[in-house]
Amino acid sequence: MRKGIHPDDYRFVIFKDISNDTSFLTKSCAPSKETAQWEDGNDYPLIKVEISNTSHPFFTGKMKFVDTAGRIDKFNKRFEKFAKKHPQKNEDEDKETTAPAAAE
Repeated sequence: MRKGIHPDDYRFVIFKDISNDTSFLTKSCAPSKETAQWEDGNDYPLIKVEISNTSHPFFTGKMKFVDTAGRIDKFNKRFEKFAKKHPQKNEDEDKETTAPAAAE
């Protein structure tokens, strides 16, 4: 590695895929408050990820729907107030406003 281009806290970290409970040890400078013991008996910072190469459809060749956080429901709840303030126009209203005036 070149000197002076990497952060000082570059260290070994355990990444744990929570969707299939696999872990791997690699170097990272990502912050972590949790620690875990690795196979060599040492404790390392632990970072939990939802998708890794062991669960991603591109690497596994299997299509798998992973929605552990209910992202669609969260999105709908977050923007539900906005939709009530600005109701969408009906298609009939759009046609009336965009139709050219009839020649008299």
